[in-house]
Amino acid sequence: MAIKVLIVDDSALIRRILTEVIDAQEGLVVVGTAPDPYVARGLIKSLNPDVLTLDVEMPKMNGLDFLEKLMKLRPMPVVMISTLTDKSSAVTIQALSLGAVDFVTKPKMDQMQEMRAYGDMIADKIRIAAGAKIKAVKASAVPIPSKQNVLIENTQITNRKIIAIGASTGGTEAIFQVLLGMPTDCPAIVITQHMPPGFTASFAARLNNHCDISVKEAIHNELIKPGTAYIAPGGSHLLISKRGGNYYTQLNQQDPVNRHRPSVDVLFDSVALCVGNQAVGVMLTGMGKDGAQGMLKMKQAGAFNFSQDEESCVVYGMPREAVNVGAVDQVETLNNISNAVLSYLTK
Repeated sequence: MAIKVLIVDDSALIRRILTEVIDAQEGLVVVGTAPDPYVARGLIKSLNPDVLTLDVEMPKMNGLDFLEKLMKLRPMPVVMISTLTDKSSAVTIQALSLGAVDFVTKPKMDQMQEMRAYGDMIADKIRIAAGAKIKAVKASAVPIPSKQNVLIENTQITNRKIIAIGASTGGTEAIFQVLLGMPTDCPAIVITQHMPPGFTASFAARLNNHCDISVKEAIHNELIKPGTAYIAPGGSHLLISKRGGNYYTQLNQQDPVNRHRPSVDVLFDSVALCVGNQAVGVMLTGMGKDGAQGMLKMKQAGAFNFSQDEESCVVYGMPREAVNVGAVDQVETLNNISNAVLSYLTK
């Protein structure tokens, strides 16, 4: 049975393009389009779509306000459609915090020859969203760590250990939850979240505003410091190198791995090679298998690895793959991962 999609966008041209590329995909059908949230509200009731694509910025009622109301009254899978601007990227990250499953950028009118690839990408996002776990989200909710942050107070642990995190669909809020539980003297954290260029800076800024630790978008050849989380920039692989007893970030734009750049496998492979038994791995919610083999290499090098449990995942793909290949030492609920990592580090 085809996945029913409702498109909400104030641009008639974008509505037409999205309809064409989505209808061309097997197993997807556009059942309706709406120029604004008020029309969309009635169509949701009459058409009962499986997935909504929602423009970030619209007149009358913007996408965020509509998403907030929708996730309170009728939680459903939503894929945001965003323009590539600083303002839109910040709004898109906020939309993910309000319950949107994922996002794509708007198609570029001067790159129509790439429409097939764009159609494949948005179709993948819609299919994943249709099978995602959707929960009502409180307005502008900030996750609360389950326990007060515990100080490690051991410079040997703080300076020598590295925590490596991988995530995809649903990962922005899962990473937020984990980092909120980390104390300022925690080991350095390196993170690959599947995200396109132009959005990771806003993601890092949001985390940095709320977390005790420092959170930043990684730059090339940067000294990795304790108490700081480094997020792979969209479009670049993040790796770790070691020189003179110190760890450094490395960025490159080599080919995608498992269809992703940044790739979790690329990060985890480098952590296995450079950090070995001083590393802790964490696999969070996400579709696909990226990171599973890299996490296995980490375990074989002596690292201790955690994964998010199925119940708390938006999409239980990447953690399942990591468990299936034998890469995971301990499975935890999202609410307890930061505590479990700290307990392991301080035992």
